Amino acid sequence: MTARRALKLIHLASTIWFMVCVGSMVVTALHQAGFQWWLIFSLSGHSALMAFLLISLYLFALFRGVRGGQHIAIEHPFTSTHHYMGLYVAAPLLGGLAGVVGMLGTPDLTRYLLGIALGTLGTTFLVWVIIDPLAGFIEMFLPTSRKHRAERLARAEAERRARHERREQLLTEAFAREAQERQRWEERLKPHAEHLATLLVTDLPDLQHAEKEALDIGAAAWRLGGLTCMRQLRDMALDLSNEKQGEREVVDYISYWWDGIGDWRRPAFS
Repeated sequence: MTARRALKLIHLASTIWFMVCVGSMVVTALHQAGFQWWLIFSLSGHSALMAFLLISLYLFALFRGVRGGQHIAIEHPFTSTHHYMGLYVAAPLLGGLAGVVGMLGTPDLTRYLLGIALGTLGTTFLVWVIIDPLAGFIEMFLPTSRKHRAERLARAEAERRARHERREQLLTEAFAREAQERQRWEERLKPHAEHLATLLVTDLPDLQHAEKEALDIGAAAWRLGGLTCMRQLRDMALDLSNEKQGEREVVDYISYWWDGIGDWRRPAFS
């Protein structure tokens, strides 16, 4: 059996023992306060599901720590060792054992069991709440720990900057490729844009013929560069048409003529 698996099993047993001690103390306190046994067990039954969920979350969080992902050995030379972790996870069991030894000779069974439970809670509180944070705090000020932590943070910052620079470089290259592509399209689409600009001012009787020609142009633009190319062509045609018409308003027939070509869809308000 590996050390990590042994720690997990010890921690599971410790947690079960810890919850048993807490539950027994709560039940004893309620009984001494005058509650009847049927009421005590009724209250416990209603809260059993919530207790199970809390214990499950607690075990999950602590098991992650036992797996060794929380401490870096160089920065925590003491608290990351298997011996310390064994002491940490076995604290409730050790507290229970101390309670057994300390309460030897007590004739009252209730007091004897209560002493064991108090020993468990006291030892667990001492190790988990006082000793462990204090040990970790002291480790942070060791020269090797401080040096390694500073180097680790510097490496992390350098990696973050490198990732940011790579992203910026990729974005710059993407924008440059897009600009080159749009420039290439503009040269090839200019004759089509001029023809579309002429079709936009076609008289009403000739609109059906103009639509057929616009469909052919739109299909060619779709084959050339998809929806982005079609949008660029439409914008070019509208700009040319507005320049020729001056103050006269130009109707954007293209958005309707091209409906259904590739991914092109007419405006939703139409």
